[in-house]
Amino acid sequence: MPRMEKVINGFDLAFYMGTANYTRGVASIHKKYQAALRHATSRQAVLNAYWRHKKDHEIQLAKHLREEMNDVKRIKSKIKYR
Repeated sequence: MPRMEKVINGFDLAFYMGTANYTRGVASIHKKYQAALRHATSRQAVLNAYWRHKKDHEIQLAKHLREEMNDVKRIKSKIKYR
């Protein structure tokens, strides 16, 4: 992940841009989903492809939100209470 420097309220904070990895992950999930739909030969196979796709999305989103919350906590810890 590319590292970027940013100053907030006089504090020099380093943060990571995780959106590229998230976007790349979602693109790969959609690629697998589209391939599964093309190869599906029954109605049940289409449904199974959808449910697997949904589960992959939920896992990817949970991971992404967990990483963002860790960034928030890290930045908050460097800012003094008023």
